[in-house]
Amino acid sequence: MANILIVDDDQEVGNFLRYFLMEKGLEVYIAYSGKDFRQLFVQRAYHLALIDVKLPDTSGLDILKDLKEQMPSCQTIVMTGYSTVKVAVEAIKLGANDFIEKPFDDLDALERTIDHLLANKATTAEINIDELARQSGIVTEKSEAMNRLLTLAYKIAPKNINVLIQGETGTGKELFAQFIHQASQRIGQPFIGINCGALSETLLESELFGHEKGAFTGAAKERKGVFEIAEKGTLFLDEIGEASMSTQVKLLRVLETGEYMRVGGENVQKTNTRIVSATHVDLAEAVASKTFREDLLYRLDVVKLVIPPLRERREDIRLIAEHLLKKTGLVIQLSEAAAILLEQYEWPGNVRELSNVIKRAISIMDEGTGVITPKHLPKKILSGKPLLMEKAKSSEQSFEEFLRHWTDDMLGAWNDEGKVEMEMVLNKVKLLEREIGKAFVMKVLKETVGDRQDAARRLNISMRKLRYLLNEKGQPSIK
Repeated sequence: MANILIVDDDQEVGNFLRYFLMEKGLEVYIAYSGKDFRQLFVQRAYHLALIDVKLPDTSGLDILKDLKEQMPSCQTIVMTGYSTVKVAVEAIKLGANDFIEKPFDDLDALERTIDHLLANKATTAEINIDELARQSGIVTEKSEAMNRLLTLAYKIAPKNINVLIQGETGTGKELFAQFIHQASQRIGQPFIGINCGALSETLLESELFGHEKGAFTGAAKERKGVFEIAEKGTLFLDEIGEASMSTQVKLLRVLETGEYMRVGGENVQKTNTRIVSATHVDLAEAVASKTFREDLLYRLDVVKLVIPPLRERREDIRLIAEHLLKKTGLVIQLSEAAAILLEQYEWPGNVRELSNVIKRAISIMDEGTGVITPKHLPKKILSGKPLLMEKAKSSEQSFEEFLRHWTDDMLGAWNDEGKVEMEMVLNKVKLLEREIGKAFVMKVLKETVGDRQDAARRLNISMRKLRYLLNEKGQPSIK
């Protein structure tokens, strides 16, 4: 039988949850304060804890930290009111499995969440995250920052709260908005994106709210806006910081009341659209400079996701480049030298710039070659070539140092008139063979600027042999 711990100073909530969970055959224990929690905590192991964020003598976040540190197998749900959703998001970052808002309007959803966590299906969630990320076009594997961001986005996606995505131009903000939509309860409903910086004030308001016939010059007939079209779906407002103050006022009304009017109209319309907005600028600074409304920022920024620039997730660059090549449907590979150069470039335009570089490389490739090499890359990226040379040079110096030590060791063994460890001598010879092979490969790779196919031809060996000489596991040494 699973042990459930409830930490909440509201006795009515505690009693409700006790009876609700006992009917499911669970053993329930209640702590009404931090002091009660500390007493119960040492008495037994718990499978699930429901923790209120506000307690009279401590913080629910501190209790969460204690549970995660001392009882990591215990699943955790944070309970919060709407005004403390930001605290709940902090709890998710600290490792909480989920959060629920009080009062509990949807008991079926609460029961499903509890059953899911008690079944310990975290691995299923991880699989869902990876699959949804791929479906949304987000490519990452090794970046811890991106994995943490996707996990947070996945956990808040089913909640009916607004999300603000911040990141430099080209980082993939719309892809994250699509990921949130795919992971939400609105997946079967429309996802519509609007760039607030690409339209004039009149056209933007018409796109958002619709207009009546004759509302302005060119309005020949009535037209639905995206708030009406995306009813029960997700509306992605890109570059929200570019919206005029007049449009911001109308957006604020929608967020506060769910109501709006068409341009030139008099009838109030209702919408249940979820807002995911994005910006490449700091909206807090825009508020300070009085170009953005503080009350609107408060409504939009319930949860903020900050996407790291590509230069801060270099471990994903090669993976993204290969993904972009695969999307073309052509059999094209990325040479090791080209991959290294891509990894060390700063990418001010982020993933969008990388995509453009790949498209350019494909367009200027010799027909039938099937390999992108440094000669297909722009000059701005080739400027990173000295770093590649430095790596090869460092490798040469290491080999010369190894050779000196190896020679000293072997001469010492040769001149030793005592017992000879022949097994050690033969192992030293094998080591020399490996290091010589690797050193010559590295030397030729330097001359070919890392082009492995060209290096293999110059050495008169196969690509498989070249990989073996670099590393017995077949992994490249230049990284």
